[in-house]
Amino acid sequence: MGSVQCRLSGCATVGRAGGQPDHLPVGRRRRPGGNVTSSHHTLDDLDRRLLALFAARPRLGVLEASRQLKVARGTVQARLDRLTAAGVITGWGPEISPEALGYGVTAFVSLEIDQALRQRITAHLERIPQVLECWTVTGNGDLWCRLVARSNADLQDVINVLVADPGILRTSTVIGLSTEIAMRTQPLVQHREPRR
Repeated sequence: MGSVQCRLSGCATVGRAGGQPDHLPVGRRRRPGGNVTSSHHTLDDLDRRLLALFAARPRLGVLEASRQLKVARGTVQARLDRLTAAGVITGWGPEISPEALGYGVTAFVSLEIDQALRQRITAHLERIPQVLECWTVTGNGDLWCRLVARSNADLQDVINVLVADPGILRTSTVIGLSTEIAMRTQPLVQHREPRR
């Protein structure tokens, strides 16, 4: 399976037909047959404070969190369990830097594909470790992938592996120069929807 970075409220792991896990953005779940639906979970002030605390200090224990939030330990645990069951919290794993592992080049690839072969192509892309994520998109192209490489020459090798599937008809690649805004979810957590 391809590498996917799961952050607090960054992606969810759900089942796919055939028993394989599938990574989806939070608030989205796969219907039988593969369609994705949206769910909605309303956060209250304690949820927001709890999520902000664990986003800042993911290794913090439940007891210490309860002390800092001035609520019972059982309340913190129940909230964490509820937020996890609702798909708001999707993982507690470490955030891994591709750059620190030697993958200093980030590229974004738009792929035009034979739609009848989408599942096979997706399986092909999952086998390429440098493909960090892949989305079905609208507009130009059918799939959008973020991938990493050790150098521009390595990027060419990764792209050659990527386009080896004859169902990939055309690609367009751009190289990321710098990250202006990293993947984030805390602004969403802290945002309060206007009352209607």
